[in-house]
Formats: sequence, structure tokens, C-alpha cells
Amino acid sequence: MIQQDYLMRQLLLFFKAMVRTHELYWKDKDPLGAADSLEDAISNATEMDGVALLSLSPDSIASIMRVTGIDPNITQFVARSMLLESVYLRKAGKNSLAQVREAQARAIADEYGFGLPDDPSDFESITEGLEEAALAGGFDAVDAYDPLEGFEAYFAE
Repeated sequence: MIQQDYLMRQLLLFFKAMVRTHELYWKDKDPLGAADSLEDAISNATEMDGVALLSLSPDSIASIMRVTGIDPNITQFVARSMLLESVYLRKAGKNSLAQVREAQARAIADEYGFGLPDDPSDFESITEGLEEAALAGGFDAVDAYDPLEGFEAYFAE
């Protein structure tokens, strides 16, 4: 239960960070600030040095994430954040780095067996299902999520 609560908290924080960066990009017209903010969120969620992690080749990043035991639910948030970051980097004129981020995101998705939108600039498709997954404690739990599960015993007494 404690581990599930921790994961749910991490996923919610990650989702909120993605939304904040999107607002930063649109309201403040600061694509580099939005990209940096996403990198901070990735670093916090993976509990790894973000600079080191994000400097890995697309082939290596997915393998390192698997070996270090990062929760598969977090990997989907990481990949989607990297895909979104690629959009911000392109807007800032950092096309080479944007290509690397998109390739890293797609390598993670391939390694963990989930899909990513073809169009990285479609914020709605990138974030589709993330809030529900965060509230449920993971993507596998979305359909089975019941916020009152386990509390029946307290009310029965």
C-alpha cells in the first residue's frame, strides 16, 4: 500500500510537471525553460542524474532504465515527457537535441512495449490517459481503480 501511494504521488507530480511546462511554453513563450523543467521532472521521477541519463544514446537509455529497475509506469511518463521536450527543443532551434530526445523516447517505448503518438506536437495525445494512470497508481490499474478499495473493512465494524 505504501509503495502504491508513493508511485501514485510520483506519477501525479510528473503529470503536473508536464502540464506546468506546457503552460510555461504557451504563456511565457519560453521553450528552453519548458524543456529544462521537463528534464528536472525526469531526473526527479527516475531518481537518477538527469544529465547523465539524458546523455545516453537512444539504444542505451532504455537498457539502463530497465537495469536500474525504474517502475514501468514511470517509464511511460518519462518517454512522453521526452517526446514533449523534443517539441520545445525544436521551437528553440535545438533540432539535433530534439531528434535525440525523440529517438530516446521511442527507444524507451519500444523497450517497454507501449506506443507513443506519431505527432509529438499534439499535447493532448501525449498526455492522454496520464492523469487517470497517475490517480490510479499506474497504467495497469486504470481499469481496476477504486479509490475506496480496502476501506470497506473500516466501515463494516
